[in-house]
Amino acid sequence: MATQAKRPRVAGPVDGGDPDPVACFLSWCRRVGLELSPKVAVSRQGTVAGYGMVARESVQAGELLFVVPRAALLSQHTCSIGGLLERERVALQSQSGWVPLLLALLHELQAPASRWRPYFALWPELGRLEHPMFCFQEPLEEEEDEKEPNSPMMVPAADILNHLANHNANLEYSANCLRMVATQPIPKGHEIFNTYGQMANWQLIHMYGFVEPYPDNTDDTADIQMVTVREAALQGTKTEAERLLVYERWDFLCKLEMVGEEGAFVIGREEVLTEEELTTTLKVLCMPAEEFRELKDQDGEGDDKREEGSLTITNIPKLKASWRQLLQNSVLLTLQTYATDLKTDQGLLSNKEVYAKLSWREQQALQVRYGQKMILHQLLELTS
Repeated sequence: MATQAKRPRVAGPVDGGDPDPVACFLSWCRRVGLELSPKVAVSRQGTVAGYGMVARESVQAGELLFVVPRAALLSQHTCSIGGLLERERVALQSQSGWVPLLLALLHELQAPASRWRPYFALWPELGRLEHPMFCFQEPLEEEEDEKEPNSPMMVPAADILNHLANHNANLEYSANCLRMVATQPIPKGHEIFNTYGQMANWQLIHMYGFVEPYPDNTDDTADIQMVTVREAALQGTKTEAERLLVYERWDFLCKLEMVGEEGAFVIGREEVLTEEELTTTLKVLCMPAEEFRELKDQDGEGDDKREEGSLTITNIPKLKASWRQLLQNSVLLTLQTYATDLKTDQGLLSNKEVYAKLSWREQQALQVRYGQKMILHQLLELTS
């Protein structure tokens, strides 16, 4: 999903040829065996931004939308310089694993005889030349957990779909092909959405240039900086001895690798994504001094029992009063870091005339911080 139309067309990698890039792409799909269901269409009409895919007819959950043969995938293994990339595999290693794919892509974009050339012709219409490209990474099987992650790849047709957290289609992997399947009923004329992953709005704006307005993004999150929890704990001290003990507890948590000066506790709409780290931090900072001494003497090895009631959002009110108080104070400190309060942001969002006068960047920033504040205020309520 996107909330802003893509920028005007720029010069693409393919000159001349079919003046209709969609027709050219669909013709190429037929040649390579990429089969689209007659119930779907590539279109600008009825999409949230630029080209997308819409349902020509009503689609039921479980119906096949399109099939992509593995021969049509663009990756370091399928490109025309695959042998060279394999020989240089060690030299091209990187943390992201993207380097070989980027080299493969650059080569195929410049190669006059590239078999993906009609696919590239559609890229200017999809904004691929202005925004980060969207690639797929095939998940490992359960028994392959110890293996290196699979290499990223480009999946024609699949990357036409826009993103929505509550998406209605999902990509399935098999030995010979990849299949896009409807995960819920899609009425005629409605857009087909995939997911770019479980991503908060700040991640979507950073990587893809759009956000999902509240409350659409069910994967949205808010951060509480770890040092903010330390600050909240220090505010509750009355003597120098108590302050020193907070720092001692913090150093202990650092030793356990539960906290760090640059880290953050991540709070989702329904769960705490950093549950173990936050649970351990609240426990260590709030436990009686004598109990902390015992734990420290055991080097943390005695702290392996799980607290009753995990840090799912619904269980937060069941936490110990001291934990809830520390968490609440941490949320209040976090809210103070924003330049505006929730009421001000609600006023901007509810006044369409004022909202329309904001620049695109201001609108996106407002949506990001509003979603975060709603999560933090929910947490504030639950800790009261």
